[in-house]
Amino acid sequence: MKQLFYQRIGESVYRETLPNGLEICVVPRSGFAKKYAFFATRYGGMDTRFCLEGQWLDTPAGIAHYLEHKMFDTEEGNALQDLATNGAEPNAFTANAMTGYYFDSTEHFEENLKILLSFVSIPYFTEESVAKEQGIIAQEIRMIEDNPDWQIYTRMMKCLYSKSPVRTSIAGTVESISHITAETLYQCHKAFYTPSNMILVVVGDVEPGHIVDLARDILPKEGGPTIPRDYGEEPMEICEKESSIQMEVSSPQFLTGFKCRPAKNGEEYLRMAAIGDIACDILLGDSSPLYLRLYDEGLINTSFGGSFEMMPGVAYLYAGGDSKDSRRVVREICQEARRLVEEGIDEDFYQRVKRAAFGSNLRGLNSFENVAVSLTEGYFHGYDPFRFPQVFDDITKQDISDFLRDNIIPERSVFSEILPKE
Repeated sequence: MKQLFYQRIGESVYRETLPNGLEICVVPRSGFAKKYAFFATRYGGMDTRFCLEGQWLDTPAGIAHYLEHKMFDTEEGNALQDLATNGAEPNAFTANAMTGYYFDSTEHFEENLKILLSFVSIPYFTEESVAKEQGIIAQEIRMIEDNPDWQIYTRMMKCLYSKSPVRTSIAGTVESISHITAETLYQCHKAFYTPSNMILVVVGDVEPGHIVDLARDILPKEGGPTIPRDYGEEPMEICEKESSIQMEVSSPQFLTGFKCRPAKNGEEYLRMAAIGDIACDILLGDSSPLYLRLYDEGLINTSFGGSFEMMPGVAYLYAGGDSKDSRRVVREICQEARRLVEEGIDEDFYQRVKRAAFGSNLRGLNSFENVAVSLTEGYFHGYDPFRFPQVFDDITKQDISDFLRDNIIPERSVFSEILPKE
């Protein structure tokens, strides 16, 4: 295995790519009782249209999430129960661009890892079990749709994007999942659950070479072809300006989103993520001049916050919370962004926010799960997340100003609100 040592953060990573294309990363943590394994595929809620064996397939929205639910089924029973019986704490999640299966345990780690690799790589579905799952997931979708936070966010995304599948909920709709069959699940597994489209990350007190040998023994010897995906040609213009709905809420809630220019894969992706996070904190953070002023004026409360997000072909900054005059808050955000560009960002405040962002990345290394997910995202997007100190060194105040100037403007903004039912 190839060992990489990152002197500035004091971390080592062992990497190897198996002949079948699987990427393996092992992060040793000597002396820790807990061990963590994360097995992920570059396949998520956005991957509904793809080409398999020369044929373009349009699959139902929500199928990646549905497949995640069904992957725990085995011919012998249920892998989730097997892992739990072995003292592991297993789970899984589906995001827009990946699906991950993981567990942590303090004992029987090797046996649990064998179970994880086996059930994820060997699908077992029946028409009866797939039909039964439809009712369970449909109920889950209905519960989500009754959630104001979900409604306001999903409506914001539909305003921001006209073509990208990111505008559709990862879980799909009750109608869309009704078209999922065992055959479509097998097709999606065949396309995306191949070693060459996956990564295994293990964090803990383990022998890296032994992890590689175990994966080589259990997983298929062949990888799989690269699967072309179609995310649509998304324009930079927003789709709709605003969305409003009434629900059973005690006070008005809002989100405003700003459609940002997406970054290409590679280290530029990591750099843009850092720039967006710093810009968001400078503009909207709870120590920013804007936050303090709006809070003092009673226009926002502690529910207010913002974030910068990136996905394949997608980048956006959004903010919101409760407010008695949310439209004024949106205007104030745009005006503050323009002021920071024209008058300049205070140097002391910039350095303080940048140091805090760097410290947050450094603290993230304490979390086994965060380390595994970061390495996975980096692999899927072509960058090394442990190079974040060098990336931070290269970021300047002008980069933040350019980001605010180009992206936080009224033409790129949308507005989503929920009002109390009358």
